[in-house]
Formats: sequence, structure tokens, C-alpha cells
Amino acid sequence: MSNQLLRLISGILVIGILGAASCKVSLSGQQIPPDVKSITIKYFPNQAALVAPSLSQTFTEALKDKFLQESNLDLIVEGGDWELSGAIVRYESTPIAPTGTETTALNRLTISIKVDFISRKNEAENWTQTFMRYEDYESTLTLSQAEADLLPRLSTQIADDILQKLTQNW
Repeated sequence: MSNQLLRLISGILVIGILGAASCKVSLSGQQIPPDVKSITIKYFPNQAALVAPSLSQTFTEALKDKFLQESNLDLIVEGGDWELSGAIVRYESTPIAPTGTETTALNRLTISIKVDFISRKNEAENWTQTFMRYEDYESTLTLSQAEADLLPRLSTQIADDILQKLTQNW
């Protein structure tokens, strides 16, 4: 190889190494500030009028899994550089596709979760936001039957939204 080609390759490697050292990058391409090393995720209680017994656990675990799988952050019980807490504030099933009779063809399951974010590295970054997702299901299914499929899916979608919100400014 020529000297110019070696210098070019060396330069590209140096730039790549310096770029990688300046921020943490998750597998999903999300960026997290380099000084943030840990996250605390509190249990999200269900404070909605209608309560699905497994939703709090399903959502909290989906959120923890999202950060464990798609970030380099350490999940710790207390005192993380970042902290997520909040509550499930809406859980409801509503008819959405009326038929010619007194029934509906589809129902919609809607979940809203209020999230409080605390950054112990920069208090100006703290925020509170409600995240909402819904999925439609056949009215031939009971809500209990639909929950088995929909609760994990909706929980994962909301966890994705939270990760996106946290990493969009970096």
C-alpha cells in the first residue's frame, strides 16, 4: 500500500475512535450522554379507573428490558444518573366499529402512562409526559382474551417511545 492510503486509513480510524469515545451509542442507534452511566426504573402502579392486574408488572419489565437491551446503562435500584417513575393513568376498552346491529366489529384498548424523568446530571433536562398507545381487537374476543396479546405489545411500544424521547436530544 502507498503511504497516502495508509495515512487515509489511519485518519479514518482515529476519527472513528474519537467519535465513539465522545458518546455512548446503543444497539438501536440511540445516543446517551457519556457521563450518564446508570438508570433507575421505578415500579409503575396502575391508577386507572379500570385495572388490568398484570399491566403494572408487564409495563415495568418491558421498560427495564428496553433499556437493558438497547443501551449501555446499568439498571440500579436507587440513585441512577437517570430515573424513570410514574403511573398507568388510563386503561380502557371502547367500541370503535359499529355494525348494523347493536354490536361492534372492533374494540380499541387504550393505555396511557404518565412518566416522570429525572436527570441527576442536569436538572434542566427533567420532564413529565404522558405516553399513549392503542390497539384494536375483534369484538368476538373478551378483553381478558385480548390482553394476553395486547398488553406486552402496547407496553413495548410505549417503552420504545420513552427511549426515543430520552435520547432524541443527544
